[in-house]
Amino acid sequence: MPQSTASKQVKAPLHTPSGLSQEAVANVSGALNPLLADTFALYMKTKNFHWHMSGPHFRDYHLMLDEQGEQIFAMTDDIAERVRKIGGTTLRSIGHIAKLQRVRDNDQTFVGPHQMLAELRDDNLALAAHMREAHEVCDEAGDVASASELENWIDEAERRAWFLFEATRSE
Repeated sequence: MPQSTASKQVKAPLHTPSGLSQEAVANVSGALNPLLADTFALYMKTKNFHWHMSGPHFRDYHLMLDEQGEQIFAMTDDIAERVRKIGGTTLRSIGHIAKLQRVRDNDQTFVGPHQMLAELRDDNLALAAHMREAHEVCDEAGDVASASELENWIDEAERRAWFLFEATRSE
């Protein structure tokens, strides 16, 4: 009886050599993977609110959230590839994201525009705070490349939060 292809597969280790110790790889991966989960969750929430936006500022808010969603999604591949470059493993499924995410989903049938923007503002600020924590882990591990990427992502998250804040201010 012929063997199935599954039994013929060779299990190659995913260990990628890097200049970091195994402990550093584990610590940095352990800091970046929850950020990746948060980034996917924030992307989905941003698109949810983009799709369900309503009200007199619909066009402006709709376009702003679309732009922010694109920026957030662009981070996902960079974060995952950074984990792999240093020799770690990263997310494998939606279920894995759900286990690690700290950004909470919003499955409400209706959310008002002001509440949407305020919630996304707070989520972006929380993401930036988690990125700062991850930056400290990277600094301790001597991973300057991940720390450098985080600095850019922190700036982007703060900019998104600023735009969301200004959009929710009363006149």
